[in-house]
Amino acid sequence: MSGIATTKHAPARWMGYGACALAGGLWGTGFYFGRLALNEMSVEYMVLYRFLFAMLGMLPVLLRNRVRFSPAELRMLLISAALGIPVQFLLQFHGLVHTTVSHASLMVGSMPVLLAVGASIFAGERLDWPGWLALAGSTVGAGLVVLGGAHSGGGNAGAGHETPTLSGDLLVVASLVTALGWILLSKKLMARHSPPVVTAYTILAGTVMLAIWILTPVVVKPWIPNTSAPMPFAHLSATAWIALAVSGLACTATTTLLWNWGIHHVPASRAGVFLNIEPALGSLLGVELLGEHLGPYAWLGGALILGAAVTMTIRGHDPEVVLE
Repeated sequence: MSGIATTKHAPARWMGYGACALAGGLWGTGFYFGRLALNEMSVEYMVLYRFLFAMLGMLPVLLRNRVRFSPAELRMLLISAALGIPVQFLLQFHGLVHTTVSHASLMVGSMPVLLAVGASIFAGERLDWPGWLALAGSTVGAGLVVLGGAHSGGGNAGAGHETPTLSGDLLVVASLVTALGWILLSKKLMARHSPPVVTAYTILAGTVMLAIWILTPVVVKPWIPNTSAPMPFAHLSATAWIALAVSGLACTATTTLLWNWGIHHVPASRAGVFLNIEPALGSLLGVELLGEHLGPYAWLGGALILGAAVTMTIRGHDPEVVLE
């Protein structure tokens, strides 16, 4: 590195924005397809199948790129994979079981604000007073989304809730915090390795962790009795298999590749605006295709969340520089 700052080329910048926008759109369908699969299996197996399909999509990248990570990079990769896959997705979809697709999607609208705060704390970026005001508005919005539906406990793990619950909404928010760690660590790894390589090896490591966590009780059941159920397979409908395949190949492998490539070419604070496509599209799918309903408080809260996220991203600085 010479320490000389150079501006990224405009075509690459706009392609980066396009990649982030497409990733946001595909991510917006994830809760919908996840809910279809949850009708026939538990959260753990749904997430595991989703990432097994994602691994199929990553095989060409893994076979073409044999990479050696330094010990420090390997630790960072493993922490990123743990946060971004087993922890994030198990929290997120356990939350979805206890809330609605519409509510879960709107709660995700707070992610750009969390990303901006994380960058402020861990990357030295400063928030001005409009930024903090937007953060406060997003927090109020999240509270209104939670209040926008009846809170009831329990529920069928497969069918999900017809009304949102506080526990479900809070699990979704917790998953966003872990996703923040994954994004920031991936950004650091991509300073030394290409986005496809970081994506592929993160998904590989995370899927292995996920499989060990979920399948160990099944493997040891003959010796250590437990309540684990066998992997669902033969009785799954074509709808479930299609939902799992789309979730893994399109909503996971493709989106992660697009997002990592995008934030490698544009500032993360600016790219965050395209995450707003996810809650908007996810809520629309929940209302239109699953017959869910959002109360007036939820719509107001969703507007505050999205408005705060847009404010944070369009007011972002223009750090379109890299050190070479």
